[in-house]
Amino acid sequence: MALPSVKQLEAFWWAAQCANFATAAERIHLSISALSKRLSELESAIGQPLFDRSGQKAVLTDTGRRLLPVALQVLDAAAAFERQTADAVALRGHCRFGVGDLSALTWLPALVALARGTHPGLVLEPYVNVGGVLERRLADGELDFAVIAGLSPRSELVSQAIGQARFEWVAAPALMAAPRKRSVSGGTTKPGVQELLRRHPLVTLPGDAGTTRLLDDWVLAHKASVEQRIVCNSWAAVAGMIGAGVGVGFLPAGWAERLKLHRIGARSPLRPLQYAFQWRRGDSRGLLGSMRAMVATTIDFTHAPCIGRA
Repeated sequence: MALPSVKQLEAFWWAAQCANFATAAERIHLSISALSKRLSELESAIGQPLFDRSGQKAVLTDTGRRLLPVALQVLDAAAAFERQTADAVALRGHCRFGVGDLSALTWLPALVALARGTHPGLVLEPYVNVGGVLERRLADGELDFAVIAGLSPRSELVSQAIGQARFEWVAAPALMAAPRKRSVSGGTTKPGVQELLRRHPLVTLPGDAGTTRLLDDWVLAHKASVEQRIVCNSWAAVAGMIGAGVGVGFLPAGWAERLKLHRIGARSPLRPLQYAFQWRRGDSRGLLGSMRAMVATTIDFTHAPCIGRA
């Protein structure tokens, strides 16, 4: 039996990981016909089919499932050999990964800068979207990893806690300057979160955002009511509207100073939002370990972006 090549095993591994051959071909920068040719050559070399192509979607045969972990071991060994024989120990190739809007606004630039400086031969392709879309694309093999709020319920994905974001209720100075309640001593007191929410809309993200769970828990714990909402799927837009005095909301801790907003509700904080590094089960490439370590070094939601004020 002829020994399979590393390129054939690479085509086999990606074809098994991705939702279809078209996605697999794109991941390793081949045409679909070139990918199919490598798979056919590999199947001829071992004398057994690796995929059952009789249905609408190609699925692994028993032989394919048995050989897939072995193929990954060979690919890992080949990558380790390349790193040891290179002039510098560095990752190469392409890395497609997903992050949410909040990550893109805060720590993503630092991650890209660190990765490029450490691994100049690695081409990074960040993709920004909501968590549900990122999980689906990760499960379909379109992404190498994703950093998403919460742990994934998908059995084909592995989640590892990597950081957390803390939030504070904030409002524009104009809203805080409105008529206030008189205290027992005859002075005035600053309005609290619930009082402001009775007067003004809540500016927040859509219901499928990870922060919705934090908001629901807070509303339940404080028996609060939210009569008006302005919903937007962009953290930058939410922060901009809060800064313009459109309504009240919460932003990551540390943003208030830069955006010149007032903190409110210090005695009734929101709980932190946990973030996880997620990847496909069985994917043990060294790329993931290296990127996970760099994400752990750079993840920080406190750095507010430059957002224009109305």
